[in-house]
Amino acid sequence: MREGRVIINPATGVLAQYYHRYAAFLAMHGFDVLTWDYRGIGLSRPADLRGCGYRWQDWGTQDFAAALTFMAGRRGGPLIVVGHSIGGFLPGLAAGAEQIDRLLTIGAQYAWWGDYAPRRRLALLLKWHIAMPVLAALCGYFPGRRLGWLEDLPAGVAHEWAFRRMRFELSHPVAERSEVTRRMASVRADILAVGVSDDELGTPPAIRRTLGYYTGADRTAVLLHPADYGRQSIGHFNLFHDSHARSFWRETLTWLRDGQNPWPDRVTLQARPASDGETGSSPVSGGRHPARY
Repeated sequence: MREGRVIINPATGVLAQYYHRYAAFLAMHGFDVLTWDYRGIGLSRPADLRGCGYRWQDWGTQDFAAALTFMAGRRGGPLIVVGHSIGGFLPGLAAGAEQIDRLLTIGAQYAWWGDYAPRRRLALLLKWHIAMPVLAALCGYFPGRRLGWLEDLPAGVAHEWAFRRMRFELSHPVAERSEVTRRMASVRADILAVGVSDDELGTPPAIRRTLGYYTGADRTAVLLHPADYGRQSIGHFNLFHDSHARSFWRETLTWLRDGQNPWPDRVTLQARPASDGETGSSPVSGGRHPARY
């Protein structure tokens, strides 16, 4: 008997291969796991990225939707999504997302520059919102691999990231905006959103902004700290390193398998579905450490 079906959604410009060790860990613990590359990335990359026309939102409305259809057709326990960074936001863009039973997000955000950690905001603004679109316009795609800045990106993806506005739906044509928010609100999965105190991208404000769109879901956010795992830093990517197999990875099983929050003393936000009379997210005081950016 399978524990559940898990789809792992990558961060922007990160190969599915980066998550294979975590996927193998989950498979060893009884889960049926799918890893996959967004169009334009890794094994889903065309021979030439120039002129391909791929957009960030396509990763949710088309690519994740296809992954969801595939895994929904398999038997064996609840349907679960693990979403890293943008991978935690994309489920809400897909038709059929109401089928998801449980969602674990890590540093989930959609890259509005105002949510970046204040100490790094200017540098990240120059890198991702000025240099990236300029290079994408000059090259016809963003040459991230050559620069050591993640994988290469289709120009459309780079453009959407660079010019993302404070409200996600404002990046869409007026006629599409209500449908974007309606789809996000249709998600009924229980959501556990993990943040790390030294993550310069997936900061607590960025995570709250993402959760604010999932108004039909029961949402909990937790903030972890490098010191919890005996480390000086973790940042936006390190939780998927196999050095966390006996700590963070094992802790995630409590949520993926049983739907129980393994970090109850780290809760920073809890919100019930709006249909229960709640109109938004409520911050929760307490925990062993305050949030630091």
